[in-house]
Amino acid sequence: MTYRIYGSELSPYSVKVRSFFRYKNLDHEWIPRSPAVQSEFQKYAKLPLVPLVVTPEGEGIQDSTPILERFEASHPEPSVTPADPVLAFLSALLEEYGDEWGNKWMFHYRWRYQPDVWSTAERIAQQMMGAQGTLAVAQARAAVAERMMGRLGFVGSNDKTEPLIEASFARALALIEAHLASRPYLLGGRPAMADFGLWAQLYEAATDPTPGAIMRASAPNVMAWIQRMLLPRLEGNFETLAGLAPTLMPLLREEVGALFLPWSAANAAAIAHGDKSFTLSLGGAAWTQEPQKYHARSLAEIRRKYEVAKQAAGLEQLLAESGCLKVLVG
Repeated sequence: MTYRIYGSELSPYSVKVRSFFRYKNLDHEWIPRSPAVQSEFQKYAKLPLVPLVVTPEGEGIQDSTPILERFEASHPEPSVTPADPVLAFLSALLEEYGDEWGNKWMFHYRWRYQPDVWSTAERIAQQMMGAQGTLAVAQARAAVAERMMGRLGFVGSNDKTEPLIEASFARALALIEAHLASRPYLLGGRPAMADFGLWAQLYEAATDPTPGAIMRASAPNVMAWIQRMLLPRLEGNFETLAGLAPTLMPLLREEVGALFLPWSAANAAAIAHGDKSFTLSLGGAAWTQEPQKYHARSLAEIRRKYEVAKQAAGLEQLLAESGCLKVLVG
């Protein structure tokens, strides 16, 4: 029973799903999206986005987090969900942080700096048009670069927000580096949902010239984890919250609670009010961007998960201490 994953090596959400399928030992075929498979892709896809998972029964599934959650339910072993409901919620929150805020780091560096722009555009063009010859690749490379640089505003990247995005990247990298000094995965001896969400963005960043150089120079534990997550395996149990907290709490407090969740709440409020842009203070500076509907739906989902988990002993206090609670309660 073989699944098909239509994706791209340059798509964090595609490699996230592939890594998960590898960990679950789900038989699958990795199919890079290109014109050669476009008609087949369109047959199953509801949206023109990767990843697309096609089941043996011919069902098309999109959106990386629902894909992971669906197959975690249908193939529960080896589990990526801690039995402790507090850790399970923190794992979901960190996955969301990786998917939505970590994507800002990756996308900013990839499409703001010229060496990164052309490195990535070349790789995308080769995947899409390599079979069509050098002229087609060159034309595709230029088109990809122009289109993607024009989308920097979607992640809020501009001259004013650049310092905050890059400071957040450096801080998160240092915090994750310290956290991984004594464990192979974010929550202990086995990967959790948190690993797949954060890893996917950092894996992509590591392949790009500018952030990749920063990571290789300053974060050997992160780089080892990036390699490990290409073929993740069960190496032990999830740790206790008490064991994880000394190095996990700084990430929750300084990044998730201080930046990601306030940004998410402001974005959702702008969507609810029909605003064309929103501004908030993050890290002592003004952040302005156009609101994004998908992120508002994602915040609603993580709030729903909090409602389910909020009675777990210690969760409310931990979230309050990390500055996360006020956004999660709406």
